[in-house]
This record gives sequence, C-alpha cells and structure tokens, in this order.
Amino acid sequence: MEFVFEKIHVPDRHSFITRKLPLKSVDNIHSHKNFELNFILSGSGRRIVGDNISGFERGDLVLMGPDLPHCWELSPCEKENTSFCIVTHFSEDVMKSDFFRMPELEKVLRLLRQSERGLRFKVEDYGKIQATFEKMTWLEGLEYYIELLKVFNLLLQVEGREKLSNPINKTDSFSKNLEKINKVYEYVFQHVQEGVRLEEAAALLHMAPGSFCRFFKKKTDLTFMEYVKRVRVGMAAKLLAESDRQITQICFESGYNNLANFNHYFKSIMGMTPSEYRKSLA
Repeated sequence: MEFVFEKIHVPDRHSFITRKLPLKSVDNIHSHKNFELNFILSGSGRRIVGDNISGFERGDLVLMGPDLPHCWELSPCEKENTSFCIVTHFSEDVMKSDFFRMPELEKVLRLLRQSERGLRFKVEDYGKIQATFEKMTWLEGLEYYIELLKVFNLLLQVEGREKLSNPINKTDSFSKNLEKINKVYEYVFQHVQEGVRLEEAAALLHMAPGSFCRFFKKKTDLTFMEYVKRVRVGMAAKLLAESDRQITQICFESGYNNLANFNHYFKSIMGMTPSEYRKSLA
C-alpha cells in the first residue's frame, strides 16, 4: 500500500458534511485535514488507523483527528456493491470556534482531542446511532446541526472506548513498520482457514519467532495469536449472521479443529456463545 494525502471538500456554506458511501477494496492509505467520524453500515474487513491494523464489521464506529493516516479494506469475500459506511467530515478548525468552547461542550472537545490517535467506540446497540447518522445524510441547516450534536451526545454515553494508534508522525520508520504489519495481516487473512504458523509469519519479516512476537505486540497491542483468534472469531461471526450452516461446520471453516476451543474463544471475544450470538440476530 502507498500513502496519499487527500483533500476532502466541505462546501463553503456548511461546517460539516455527511455522506453514505460504498466501501471498496483500496490500495492506499490516506489522510486529510478534517476530522472524520466513520460508521460501518454493512461489510467487514480490516481497518488501518495510524499504526493500528484491526478487523472491522457492521456497527464499527471510529472518530479520527486531522492528518491521521487511515483506510478501510473489504475482506475478499465481501461484495463492494452491498457494503456501505456513513462518513461525517468536519473542519479541523471546529475546536477553535466560540460555540464549541461553551462549558456544556467541554466533554465533546475532550473527545476531539483524544481522536488524534483514533477512537473506536464499542457500541453494543448501534440502532439509535445508525438512525441518527442516516438522518444526517439528508437533513440540512439547523436540523442537521442539531442531529450532529445528538451524535456527540450518544458518543459520550459509550463507556467502551479504545485508542487505536500510538502517537505517530509520518516518517520513513512509520511507513516501514506499517508495511511490515500489513504483510503479516495479508498472511493471516490468506491462511487462517487451513492454519497459521508463527514461524511462517516471522519469516515474512526475516525475524526469529521471539523477536517477531515482541515486534507485533509493540505495534498492535495484541499478541500474534490473539490477533489470529480475533480474525477467526470475526469470520465465524460473519458466517453465523449470513448463513444457516451448522455451528460445527462454521467452527472448522473458521480454522478451529476443536468445538470446545471454538466456543471458548468466541465467548471470550464476543461475550456470548456462537449459538447465543446467532439467536441475538434473529
């Protein structure tokens, strides 16, 4: 992947712009001067924010500050014409405005300051946020502005927040590390079903397994096997939601060869068993 700087055009008569956009497989990481709030309506894949690379799926919600490199890439099994996100861009100067300096909006300003590293909001019931985002795609004037404030209010109520990226600057070191991690993610995505080997992943970066594990943990805040488990569980969750295959079959298709281990890791990450997860979607 290459890094590019992108200019987002916010019309002169507006402080914010909200659009429903198709998700596409991309070959570049980009940044722009604006703040960005990104909500995934449908689709799954991997998300790059700064030096963090993670999986995403429906309901994923991230707030990013200006100049933070990022991209969302669809999984190979996803179709571009059925995967969408809603994106809101607003000026990097919004924090300097008198309106946002009101005491009542101090917590909103704090969120915006934290977004320089990318903030992921762990929303359990995203229906209300989705409805608000969808309204913002067609509202205008004061009604639109009020709806945006509602979004900020909803974000403040989300207790589960995750800072995605380490503090970064776009140096050669940043680009090289991102390229290395990206190679590992490519390997995991391509081999997660038939089996992922630590030695093979380490060899991609010409590292000994021990050095590779320390490098991966430092750059992603996850051990290599923790990441592999998350990818497998993400794949299983997608199959549970979009197919009527038996759970045992999904277990093996997700790279597990033991149903008890599959149930254990799925519950540890998703907070419920595979069967409970499938019932929750009904």
